[in-house]
Amino acid sequence: MNTGGGGGGGGSVVQHEQQHQYDNANPFSLVNNNNKTDKNNNKSVNVSRSLREWKREKERDVIASNTNIIRDPIDAREIFSHIKDINDPEHPYSLEQLAVVSEEHVRVEDATSRVTVFFTPTVEHCSMATLIGLSIRVKLMRVLPKRFKVDVKVSKGSHASEAQVNKQLQDKERVAAALENGNLLEKVELTLSGKTAM
Repeated sequence: MNTGGGGGGGGSVVQHEQQHQYDNANPFSLVNNNNKTDKNNNKSVNVSRSLREWKREKERDVIASNTNIIRDPIDAREIFSHIKDINDPEHPYSLEQLAVVSEEHVRVEDATSRVTVFFTPTVEHCSMATLIGLSIRVKLMRVLPKRFKVDVKVSKGSHASEAQVNKQLQDKERVAAALENGNLLEKVELTLSGKTAM
């Protein structure tokens, strides 16, 4: 009887150890079978609550990181690097080589998202002034973030029709209409690719 009792006790111990092995294998299961349903429910609620809190924390971190994005400001040197290799419409030289554009004649207000480029045609009666200005404007429109407002103007006193050229270049509707002209757009693309347009 004692042996049987001991065997019974051993069986109980083995059963108890097996229960613990199962519990260790699954961290979401409970060690104690007493009130198993209630404890499982509580555990599930706690786990779900922890996951929700973790998710909210991550969302707050993402929002905080997005509002604290630090970007490098755009300066005159960067603007000049984009336009210096545009080709002159009539000559096999770049605008930089002909001193039509220079870094000193570029104005950038990064905080207010404004860029102004002044260019100097090679002669006062240059018939390509509008095409040069349009090429500069198109190039910057393509490479700069959309937040920027781009102004392209003839340098003061450098062209006989300065006011007229500047008015054309600042008129958004005229610029848009010009870019819808296939022949004119082709010439712009040629200057941007480093070729003469004439």
